[in-house]
Amino acid sequence: MELADRAVGLLLTLTSLSIFTYYTFWVIILPLVDSDHFVHKYFLPQEYAILIPVYAAVALICFLSVFIGYVMLKSKKKA
Repeated sequence: MELADRAVGLLLTLTSLSIFTYYTFWVIILPLVDSDHFVHKYFLPQEYAILIPVYAAVALICFLSVFIGYVMLKSKKKA
């Protein structure tokens, strides 16, 4: 089981690192590159650099709120 946990941890670490690298290049380095350069076709427009994290944060807050509410209701029924 320990090997499976390590494999999942490695997969999550590599996924996080690749997303971080892509986002950092997209937000920090890409605006410094000429707009007609071929690398621009691999990235979404700059507006999405703000919209995607905002929507992800809102979804996370909603999920956490529903989860906490569910746990509170469930613990209230036990008492």
